[in-house]
Amino acid sequence: MTYAFAATLRAQPGRRDEVIALLLSDQSALAELGCLSYLVGTNDDTPDVVYVNERWVSAEAHSASLRHPAVQASIQDALPLLTADLTGVGFEVVGGLGA
Repeated sequence: MTYAFAATLRAQPGRRDEVIALLLSDQSALAELGCLSYLVGTNDDTPDVVYVNERWVSAEAHSASLRHPAVQASIQDALPLLTADLTGVGFEVVGGLGA
């Protein structure tokens, strides 16, 4: 089984595109750390929200990625662009297309 993590990040008004640029700037470490899929998206109904969906080889790989220097740097760069309105949920994938 793989592990998935889904998050919503609310950007400061008008800063969504900057958040997206940071999230997409350097993803090379993610694949090395066990990330199988990394999707970043938007929805016109919520213009300041960025949606992130990740699939990992394991929950442990996801957790370890958060300690990687490149990932920590990206998080620190993004934090000033975000509000405190953040959500995230992780789950074990039990099936589905691409699982």
